[in-house]
Amino acid sequence: MGHGAAGIVTNAPAITLRGECDIGGRKLFPSINLEIAAGAWTCLLGSSGAGKSTILRALAGLEIGGSFTGTIEASDGLLLPERVAFMAQDDLLFPWLTVLDNVCVGARLRGDKPEIERAQQLIAQVGLGDQITQKPETLSGGERQRVALARTMMEDRPIIFLDEPFSALDARNRAEMQELAFDLFKGRTILLVTHDPVEAARIADALFVLTENGLTAVDTPDTPPIRSFEDPSALQCQARLLTILRGTP
Repeated sequence: MGHGAAGIVTNAPAITLRGECDIGGRKLFPSINLEIAAGAWTCLLGSSGAGKSTILRALAGLEIGGSFTGTIEASDGLLLPERVAFMAQDDLLFPWLTVLDNVCVGARLRGDKPEIERAQQLIAQVGLGDQITQKPETLSGGERQRVALARTMMEDRPIIFLDEPFSALDARNRAEMQELAFDLFKGRTILLVTHDPVEAARIADALFVLTENGLTAVDTPDTPPIRSFEDPSALQCQARLLTILRGTP
């Protein structure tokens, strides 16, 4: 993995998905062209069932329960799956493992020796340094997602796919996790799937809405992320996103 002098990822590619998806003989969405910028946050919004998680899984090379017809390309010409870290809505922690062991589980599953010191640093960064030996059952929902975030960072991949990872959290924890992820994932190519216009308007460098009519690009707010909840341009963006999601003019 390439990093700049400040520890910023330097080999995060842009990604392009062009095509359509059929599930059970039904076209999930018409042919789309999704451009995911290098080293930035792209947010994909859509209502439940629109196909946004299917797009994420297709990009990650995971089973989608149907067929994708089209092309998926990285700007550097290299394959995607082995360079992707994936964070889902469910924390997917192993209940019998400690916080430290859960963060290190990827390396161990691959038969590699985990970097314990780095794992400890990441756990401290997400605010759980004093709970490193705890099991998941002793943690709150927000704390469990912090462990999942540290585990995602432990993989040290240039591409991060996020499938509504903060949606089950309360408003305060959701805001804190957005800020933490934005800081930790700096310089990586991010695709965040979300149904929350507030989250998307706050964090996105690029915005797309997926509906039954296809993919719509939406202008981002004038200010750089991560934006204040009171930011007027972010509030205007939220309203625009909600209007598109509701299918109103």
